[in-house]
Amino acid sequence: MDDSVLDTIGSPLVRVDGPPGATVAAKLESRNPGGSAKDRPARAMIEAAEAAGELTPGDAIVEPTSGNTGVGIAVVAAAKGYDATVVMPDSKSAERRRLIRAYGADVELVDGDISDARERADELERQGMVQLHQFENGANPQAHYETTGPEILEQLDGRRPDALVCGVGTGGTITGIGRRLRGSFPEVDVVAVEPAENAVLSGDAPGDDAYQGMGPGFVSGNLDTDLLDGVLRVDLEAAEAECRRLAREEGILVGQSSGASNLAARRVAERFAAGESPEYDPIALDGWEPRADAGTAGEDPLVLTVYWDSGERYMSTGMFAANDREESGGDEHTDTA
Repeated sequence: MDDSVLDTIGSPLVRVDGPPGATVAAKLESRNPGGSAKDRPARAMIEAAEAAGELTPGDAIVEPTSGNTGVGIAVVAAAKGYDATVVMPDSKSAERRRLIRAYGADVELVDGDISDARERADELERQGMVQLHQFENGANPQAHYETTGPEILEQLDGRRPDALVCGVGTGGTITGIGRRLRGSFPEVDVVAVEPAENAVLSGDAPGDDAYQGMGPGFVSGNLDTDLLDGVLRVDLEAAEAECRRLAREEGILVGQSSGASNLAARRVAERFAAGESPEYDPIALDGWEPRADAGTAGEDPLVLTVYWDSGERYMSTGMFAANDREESGGDEHTDTA
């Protein structure tokens, strides 16, 4: 028997559809109690603040987020007895707001993007709230180093991964898992995924903040860029089409960043299987070459990725509307993927 819902944090590693000659496996982070990968850093950051004496009973927590970290903080705050306020851009999905409020936390919406949410959270911090600073807080990547990474190593059951292909928001997930995998497999490639419309890691100026949970428009302090072998860009339309495919063909309901990560992972797996470097649209694989020694003896090359959350919190965005129209027999089917 677990003493707390926080003790149930963890997720399976599942083989998903990949190209012939390669294996793709995804960490299904929607299985965490708050429904996303962000439960891990939420717990770790709050417990680190407690250990440092920065957060004590009676304090109130504040954090800017596009949603999933806010849900995770609301879960941990409820379990530990803290009040919490989550500051979100008003463009993020209604489901996120409702989930946060359902756990008893307050939601404050701002007109703008995550940078505007951070400014408002800074104001509330100056008024006495405790901000966790997920973009700079070292407990964020450390949570994945200490939990997600070891889970993957155990779930690999002796297989050697050839690449981790992972979306980037705060950078905590790819940094923590990447560091842990490199400790056991020094040759593993670590490849970041970012929005084509907001590709700051690729050197573009900040752009559209339409993705929910990926591509904040700046390089987070928690992202270890020295760890990266390459950066892949995926546009939102392609990511959403991949979400619909995963739901229809594999029975896995995920959100935008997961669709982008999976699409990128499949492309990398194709390159490993082919042993060559073709160009793919809409993904740019600049500066990355597949290793000639990919694959464990007797096994195909293995590419790992992360599915951040469930598609249930994206229903109001219309992402699955094409599926709905087709089911109802409408004439507006737009899923051309």
